[in-house]
Amino acid sequence: MHLREDIHDFLNTIPEYVTVVAATKYVGAVLMRELYQNGVTNFGENRVEAFLEKYENLKDINPTWHFIGHLQRNKAKKVIDKIDYLHSLDSIELAKIIEKERNTPLNCFIEVSINLEESKNGVPYMDIDSFIEEVFLYPKVKIVGLMMMAIKGDTSLDIKNQFERLRDLRNRLEDKYKIEIPYLSMGMSDDYKEALEASATHIRLGRILWKD
Repeated sequence: MHLREDIHDFLNTIPEYVTVVAATKYVGAVLMRELYQNGVTNFGENRVEAFLEKYENLKDINPTWHFIGHLQRNKAKKVIDKIDYLHSLDSIELAKIIEKERNTPLNCFIEVSINLEESKNGVPYMDIDSFIEEVFLYPKVKIVGLMMMAIKGDTSLDIKNQFERLRDLRNRLEDKYKIEIPYLSMGMSDDYKEALEASATHIRLGRILWKD
C-alpha cells in the first residue's frame, strides 16, 4: 500500500475549514509519517492496541490523535489521557471514566444513532437531550461535536439527508442549551462529498488516501 500520488491535488479539493482525519487502521507508522509530511496531521484509530503502538512510534512528530472507533469501557483508561479527540462518546459510563482518568478536559463528539441501526453504536437521536444534560455534569467531558455514520449502500440523496439530520440536531441543541457545538464528524471515503454538502467539519478518510 502506498500514499496516492495525487495526494496534494486531492487535499486541495477539501475546503480549508474541514479537518481530514486519516483513518489509519490498515497502515503502519511508516506510511503515517509520509502522510504527515504531506500535510495530513490528524490521525484516527479505532483499536486500542494499535493506537498505543502507533502513539509510541510517532511521538517525535506529535500528530493530533483522534479515537474514532467504539471505545470499550474496560480499555478506555489506556487511551483517555493520550488522545486529543474522542469521536465515539456513547454512554454515561464512558463519560465517568473520562472524568476519572483524564487530566484535562477531553474534546468529545457524541456519537449519534440517527438511523437506529442495531449493528452500530451511538446514542439514539431521540435520547440525545437527556444524554447531553447528564454529560454536562462531567467537566472533563468537553462536547465539541456530534458524530454519525450513514447507512452503507444508500443513495447519495438519502445519505445527504441523513447527514443533514445530524446538522439540524446539532443546531437544535445549540439553540436549546445556549451552547456551541462547532463540529460535525461525518463522512468517510464513500460518502464524504455528501457530508461536505451537509456542513461536515471533520471527515474520516481511509482507503481513498491510499493505493495498493
